[in-house]
Amino acid sequence: MSDIDQIVSRLDELIRQEVPQVKTVRKYGGTLYTLHPNQKEGQFCGVFPYAEHAQLSFTNGASPDDPGDILDGSGKLRRHINFARSEHVIDRDLRGPIRQAAGSES
Repeated sequence: MSDIDQIVSRLDELIRQEVPQVKTVRKYGGTLYTLHPNQKEGQFCGVFPYAEHAQLSFTNGASPDDPGDILDGSGKLRRHINFARSEHVIDRDLRGPIRQAAGSES
């Protein structure tokens, strides 16, 4: 398993731990995570593999708190984190933003 595959697998596992009721939709070359699979507005994040990294993208990226300043992007809605190595996936840094993006935590 490549490092990118390991990152994707770890992010998927973490999202499912933090939001157990999550559903997935395969789209745009990655996996979208949603609480309402029939509604675009239900998608709260996505995991996308690329050649050099994997990306965790938040649909409403301006919403989650980012005390560790880990979210990239300057858009009004979408923000993301790129991971080039599996050891860069730090669970404790991601749990809060994932729950917040899903609406499971204020």
